[in-house]
Amino acid sequence: MEQSTPPITREAALRVALAARAMPNVTLPSLIDLLRRQLGDEIDEEALRKVTVTQLKTGFASVDGEEDGEDIGIGLEAMKLAVRILWGETQGDDTLPKIQPYSDGDMPGSVRVAIASDKGDLLSGHFGSCLRFLVYQVSPAAIRLVDIRDTMDAEFAEDRNLWRAKLIGDCHVCYVVSIGGPAAAKVIRADIYPIKLPDGGPAEAVLAQFQKAMAESPPPWLLKILGVAAEKRLKNYSAAVDAE
Repeated sequence: MEQSTPPITREAALRVALAARAMPNVTLPSLIDLLRRQLGDEIDEEALRKVTVTQLKTGFASVDGEEDGEDIGIGLEAMKLAVRILWGETQGDDTLPKIQPYSDGDMPGSVRVAIASDKGDLLSGHFGSCLRFLVYQVSPAAIRLVDIRDTMDAEFAEDRNLWRAKLIGDCHVCYVVSIGGPAAAKVIRADIYPIKLPDGGPAEAVLAQFQKAMAESPPPWLLKILGVAAEKRLKNYSAAVDAE
């Protein structure tokens, strides 16, 4: 007799149970019922990555006859935490790299680089959906993680891509696994240079290649960021190291 596929995987079931515990006044059956209404009967880890805070807020509010999830005693921060748990990510992710102290002027000749990330210290995220940006200060001689910026609140913005661009507005460069044309235009208008690396990889390995380009043959856009005069930007430049 052929075995049927269970409606929910073991890992997904664990996440749902933990997410229910994270939200006051939410029972496990009520969360499962909401998720089935939103995702269908078969629930796995990939499906849970589609859940948003807005879905939880409106889903529980509609059941309770309220307009605002805050009014039914759940709270926005609890719902954000629940979504992180459903996605398989939490603020306490011990794979995240450690932020290092930094003050303006500590690294002369450096630029600020954002890395779109869904996990640990990896370049692994799409611009419009990554969980966070790892923000590094990079010079030809050093790489320093100076901030980690959560993107959960982008969901509540009228223009999510613009919100994300503003979140990293102090950065000069942003590495992503993927970015759409309209989003890239917003990033460029914010004076941030987007670089797409579809294969991703460890952030420091990606930045080591960036360092090499800085030291050996910086492209014209990088020289502009570094304040090099226009007439000198093409000198000794090799197009082979430019990133698209």
